[in-house]
Amino acid sequence: MKIIWSDFASDELKSIYKYYKEVASVKTAKKIKSTIFEATKQLVKFSKSGTKEENLRELKEEHRYLVAGKYKVIYKVEDDIIYITDVFNCEQNPQKMRENAENS
Repeated sequence: MKIIWSDFASDELKSIYKYYKEVASVKTAKKIKSTIFEATKQLVKFSKSGTKEENLRELKEEHRYLVAGKYKVIYKVEDDIIYITDVFNCEQNPQKMRENAENS
């Protein structure tokens, strides 16, 4: 299995890093980014280990998620590739997740 980050998910991760760098510290931003990356490593061996994302069910793409701190790492599996499609702050309205998926 191979993990590929979508441009949208990469941009979200960069925004998260930038935010915490500005409001907290570089150390905090790096820790959060590392936590998110570490959560995805298990997918290489256990691609279906995440919970099905019910908020994206109507897309019929079998999106799943892992929790990393207060973030959901949204992904889908196609053949031997795991696509990370979003990094979503769980404090946001779930409707935004559907909008993100439709626009990415």
